[in-house]
Amino acid sequence: MSEEAGQVRKDELDQPARARRRLALAQIRQYGDPALRMTARDVDAFDGDLERLAERMIDLMHDANGVGLAATQVGVLQRVFVVEVEDDEPQALVNPRIVARSDETAVDDEGCLSLQGILVPVERHVKVTVEALDVHGTPLRLEFSELGARVVQHELDHLDGMLIIDRTDPESRRGALATLRPKPVLYS
Repeated sequence: MSEEAGQVRKDELDQPARARRRLALAQIRQYGDPALRMTARDVDAFDGDLERLAERMIDLMHDANGVGLAATQVGVLQRVFVVEVEDDEPQALVNPRIVARSDETAVDDEGCLSLQGILVPVERHVKVTVEALDVHGTPLRLEFSELGARVVQHELDHLDGMLIIDRTDPESRRGALATLRPKPVLYS
């Protein structure tokens, strides 16, 4: 079983998998892209376009070695995310909302496909209940715990324009921003 942190699996990848991951990450919006700070709109059309978006996102998530991916991360401002935790099948959640949270929270390190190389501690609820629709418009009510709950909350944050660096402690945020800041190129 692979270790996971936020959106990123920590599996060792062979050469073809590393190449697929690089190609997938090139299609995922990275820190600094304005789409990552925008709030997604509710989906109102359940059609082939939505199904293709969900399929594309699942493929990108797999190729990038992730466990979740929000539509805003691929530049689509719709309330859709895909998730695949542990041995469950990947699924797309449309217009998701948390309807119940555990009182218990836990702090754990999270990574993000849009913030490469960043791992910061984030406090999340240990259990959540989510109401959403599938890509055909069928209502869903799902319960997530532990890693699943963490991933769902992470993806919902993306749909609201929030990143893990907004939810971490000040010291970790400063360190992450220093890593993300473009490095000057010096010519001699």
